[in-house]
Amino acid sequence: MILGQTGIVHANDRLIRLSLPTELVESGLPKYLFPRFSLKTQVRVETVAPGEEAEIALGSEGRPVFTGLDQTWSMQVVSTEHPGAQKFADWIRSEIGQRAVTSYVVDGVQMFDLPQLEEVETVVAAYDGDAALGAIRSQEMCGRCHVVDPARRMSSIDSSPSFFALRSLPDWEDRFQTFYVLNPHPAFTQIADVTPPFPDELPPPIVPVEMTLEDVDAILAFVAALTPADLGAPLQHQ
Repeated sequence: MILGQTGIVHANDRLIRLSLPTELVESGLPKYLFPRFSLKTQVRVETVAPGEEAEIALGSEGRPVFTGLDQTWSMQVVSTEHPGAQKFADWIRSEIGQRAVTSYVVDGVQMFDLPQLEEVETVVAAYDGDAALGAIRSQEMCGRCHVVDPARRMSSIDSSPSFFALRSLPDWEDRFQTFYVLNPHPAFTQIADVTPPFPDELPPPIVPVEMTLEDVDAILAFVAALTPADLGAPLQHQ
């Protein structure tokens, strides 16, 4: 039984508690999904054990949202008036959320899939950021490692792919939306209201990159408008 009262709006609308069984936590899926959800919504997700108070629960009861680990995982929205809970429910059922679930791979194996006969809500990707601002922020914040402007190629690091090369990858959108959790970015990147502070014992090795969600949206809009590089054979990049 999931504790909690439907209709109560918690004081912290930017935090939701999600009840998850141990096997789902240990699969690694939550650590993969939550940053992708939090980056766009500014809503943090805290995992709690079944039986503890929660706004949402994933388990055997409710609406099926994905399959894996030899079962179908369903969602219950316990606190229907909590805005953060509703955002998560909408996201996990959307095309973007479902794509995030199915793109989770461990040792080359896709761990989760969509439930059969489940109609997935379609969300059209919209890049509503300021592309002009994105061009400026990309050069300021990313240009020391990546080629953002071909005219400034000498200021980048040879081992870092250019924005044009990254734009040619089929998962470019996911890479740019979640870059801050992909190495080496976590060591020196801070996004206001999303990333936790650097640990005192692990200061950033270089001058930190500090940005807002507006900056991220602007960079995404800028990259969306770039002409992808013609790489010929598929690019192998981690």
